[in-house]
Amino acid sequence: MDTIAAIATGNVIAAIGIIRSSGDDAITIADKVFRTKSVKSLTECEDRKLYYGELLNTEGNIIDRCLCTVSHAPHSYTGENTVEFQCHGSPVVLGEGLRSLFKAGARQAEAGEFTKRAFLNRRMDLTQAEAVIDLIDAETPLAAENAVGQLGRAIGRKTDKIYDDLVGMISHFQAVIDYPDEDIDEFEMVRYTGLLNEAESTLDRLLKTFDRGRIMREGVPSAIIGKPNTGKSSLLNALLGYDRAIVTSIAGTTRDTIEEKATIGGVVLRLSDTAGLRETDDTVEKMGVTRAMEAAKTARLVIAVLDSSRTLTSEDEEAINTAKNAEYSICIINKEDICPEPVFEIPEGFDAVCHISAKTGEGLDSLTEAVKRLFGSDTSLPPGEILTNTRQAEAVSRALDAISSARDAMELGMTPDAVLSIVENCCAALGELTGRSVKDDIVSSIFSRFCVGK
Repeated sequence: MDTIAAIATGNVIAAIGIIRSSGDDAITIADKVFRTKSVKSLTECEDRKLYYGELLNTEGNIIDRCLCTVSHAPHSYTGENTVEFQCHGSPVVLGEGLRSLFKAGARQAEAGEFTKRAFLNRRMDLTQAEAVIDLIDAETPLAAENAVGQLGRAIGRKTDKIYDDLVGMISHFQAVIDYPDEDIDEFEMVRYTGLLNEAESTLDRLLKTFDRGRIMREGVPSAIIGKPNTGKSSLLNALLGYDRAIVTSIAGTTRDTIEEKATIGGVVLRLSDTAGLRETDDTVEKMGVTRAMEAAKTARLVIAVLDSSRTLTSEDEEAINTAKNAEYSICIINKEDICPEPVFEIPEGFDAVCHISAKTGEGLDSLTEAVKRLFGSDTSLPPGEILTNTRQAEAVSRALDAISSARDAMELGMTPDAVLSIVENCCAALGELTGRSVKDDIVSSIFSRFCVGK
């Protein structure tokens, strides 16, 4: 394949910057722009050994004194000849080095092309490739741990066994049909009942991890609602650890929806601080209230904030009812520092009720525990065995539907060829999951998520 090159560390000033190149001619191209006294040519370099030398520009002038490492195919990330230059992290230096490689015969790598080549060269399957971007994007230790597990083929190993067992069953039937005179064990569909049941059970357990995986990867869409001056913005600031929202005693200070991420109890909450719920003639504030209700309708978690020192009003009741209609709801009894005992009866029907002071931070640990209880990952699941994206979940779902249909067909007494035609649909879905058989447009969609240089 042709040789690609890219800056792998982004266009930022840093101590170290890396230029990466991969392809059939990567080493000979790099040899034109790098010189070292250790060897006469980079083609003589030992695999994965650092060589100190000079990186040259298109005129042959020194750009940087840096380190170079060479990996010969197939023992590299992409499975091709690869070269990496570890330079001083100046964007100017890296840009000049990249231009030198282009002048010598390389071309600009596309987004995700290095990992795409690793997949095409069978250095990794699709679940491993997706784990690479999940690891880069991980926002919690648990998300990183699961991505590392998937990078080690945790999902692939589990589904490969099912795939191989089902292919073996299909092959047995075909062999009996095609070679009736050979000494092959008679095909009896009932002998494979246990195999189908085990496959169905395994796929069902795997699919049930998707909700946790989606939370782990994307976070929980959450809305903070309540009437003005209950402490919504103070709560947001307390959770973020800095003053993101303006806090005043003036009702209607927050007029638009403020969105931020906060990690609470190891769970990423995509928080929306919304305008206070109240009747108003202010056009802008009225739009903010409308957006607040829209945010609450689309959120999985709605946090209703009540002021413990004030009796409940119709606006409070609206916030309470809106929160309880959400998939998950938490009631915050705020201002415990000035009124430890609420002047109203605590509403029922919430998944959790937390007494806090957003101003002092008192009681925030109870909110942390509530979030962990509602959304925390199942620690009994081995790292890597949690589905983290819709593509994976859809493939497993189709495989599960097919295997369940095949088992039902077998119980109804349908002929083996009819049952096995359904089993083939399961194999096709599992093949799509790991990339054994997958359409080009799906591959392109997956790697478009990557940054250039990975």
